[in-house]
Amino acid sequence: MEMNTKIVHGGQHPDPSTGAVATPIYQTSTFAFKDAEHGARLFRKEEKGYIYTRLGNPNTDMLAQKLAILEGAEAGLVFSSGSAAIFGVMLGIAGKGNNVVSDNIIYGGTYAQFMKVLPKTGISVTLIDTTDFEKLEQAIKPDTKLLFIETPANPTLKIVDIAKCAEIAHSHNIPLVVDNTFATPYLQRPIEQGADVVVHSMTKYLTGHGDSIGGAILGTEKLIKELKMLNDLGACYNPFGAWLTLRGLKTLAVRVERHSENAMEIVKFLEAHSKIEKVYYPGLTSHPGHEIAKRQMSGFGGVISFDVCGGREAGKAFINALKLCIIAVSLGDVDTLIEHPASMTHSSYSDEECLKVGIKPGLIRISVGIEDVKDIIADLEQALNKI
Repeated sequence: MEMNTKIVHGGQHPDPSTGAVATPIYQTSTFAFKDAEHGARLFRKEEKGYIYTRLGNPNTDMLAQKLAILEGAEAGLVFSSGSAAIFGVMLGIAGKGNNVVSDNIIYGGTYAQFMKVLPKTGISVTLIDTTDFEKLEQAIKPDTKLLFIETPANPTLKIVDIAKCAEIAHSHNIPLVVDNTFATPYLQRPIEQGADVVVHSMTKYLTGHGDSIGGAILGTEKLIKELKMLNDLGACYNPFGAWLTLRGLKTLAVRVERHSENAMEIVKFLEAHSKIEKVYYPGLTSHPGHEIAKRQMSGFGGVISFDVCGGREAGKAFINALKLCIIAVSLGDVDTLIEHPASMTHSSYSDEECLKVGIKPGLIRISVGIEDVKDIIADLEQALNKI
């Protein structure tokens, strides 16, 4: 099947017992056994079936299968959040006493986890610019167990070469883990380019409507089987959340296309505006990662970042003057969302750390929605005029 067909039908089918075309919600904590022997066989894994939703549920299993199909992975596992999924990868692959090498531009919540939480588990994290391949080679030590990147990265839209990072990681016999949240499998499939594991915050584009939080890990059957032990941590996804994401995924293609089309029009507007210092978007030929993005993505996505002339105070005035665009974190919703990374999503970075990785005080991130682009631009224009 082609991608658009996979998005609608992959991993899903009419309910065999009722014929329902829409997937039923299996909103239950517990599943009944036929008899005592049946329950014992399920616990011994001698027979497939459901025991308890923390250990598995038809909705979460269907979602994991669908995402694996879309990403070109063998299997998947879904979690209560994207952060829980990333923690699961770190704990399951790296483990106590070992090291993780990561790009230095990542989501603020991931950064906080890497700097504050993982050290308590005995896992150290080395942050570097993974576009500098010489430094990347030098950063990987004997105790390094995985390489982690986001591309496009949050919030600067930095592009990292997946194929080259995979080549370097594999030369050191470690896996490459890619956070594919911004691109989605519709625009980018890291496994096809050599990555070993893909993680998602399903909260964003996959669900698409801002009404459910979830995370996913996609990889080999062997890896996912090993990571099943993470069920014991209790960070399982709930059936209704899985159902919402399955429903949202049906429209992924048309939503991402509209997000991307709207974003390109807004980029043109921002680039020509006298009160905008710089625009960050991989679709621009001026973007340092443009050629790589063209090679590894089929489109440039719906997130734009830009520096407002006048710094933090000008950015604050601009945001406060908006009427249509919603001041809120997260991204990938059908609504246009706008935020100030340095004081919001990336407040876990210090001011010095922000500047070091290119997050300026006046940087604004906008997750472009699917509204009529003329209305979004009109709102941005009237707000810029208030500065």
